Amino acid sequence: MRAHRPDWDSYFMEIARIVSKRSTCMRRSVGSVIVKSKRILSTGYNGAPIGLEHCIDMGCLRERRKIASGERHELCRGLHAEQNAIIQAAYHGVSINGADLYSTHLPCSICIKMIINAGIEKVLYSDGYPDELSLELIRESGITVRQFEVAEIAEAGTDHGKKTGRHSTGAARHVDSKALGRSKAGRKAKVNADKS
Repeated sequence: MRAHRPDWDSYFMEIARIVSKRSTCMRRSVGSVIVKSKRILSTGYNGAPIGLEHCIDMGCLRERRKIASGERHELCRGLHAEQNAIIQAAYHGVSINGADLYSTHLPCSICIKMIINAGIEKVLYSDGYPDELSLELIRESGITVRQFEVAEIAEAGTDHGKKTGRHSTGAARHVDSKALGRSKAGRKAKVNADKS
């Protein structure tokens, strides 16, 4: 019997989750993967710049200053996963114009500005992030942003009367960018099932 093969979005989102395990942030682990034509161009996770001490080793500046998530992004030692993925592509001379970005979290306003200017056409993310400006920029830019949800599905097949097991499949959902702007931080945003 043939094993389950994940669709492309599930495949790249799972890689983003694995990349997030390299994070050195004390608040949340975020991973991003930049993909074009079903090929990985770059990856990134959130953490301090190369050669600098990590927050997990020295403590969190934002925690010490009691800065809420989604605010005062400049007061942080670390770079975001999306920023690191874009920087890695530039560092190695890889064009990401026309690419897609898979991220474990909705990009913040700084990251979404970089994504727009880098020419990234589509963003798929799993978890939200509390940044109203990001939602406004997404709506205004017209960039395609989709929330990705993983559903556990039990296979119906059997092998000599035994259940073959469970596997994860993903479902990308299209976020209506006009609805994002009408709701407080997108919490009540209209979400339409993606037909693609």
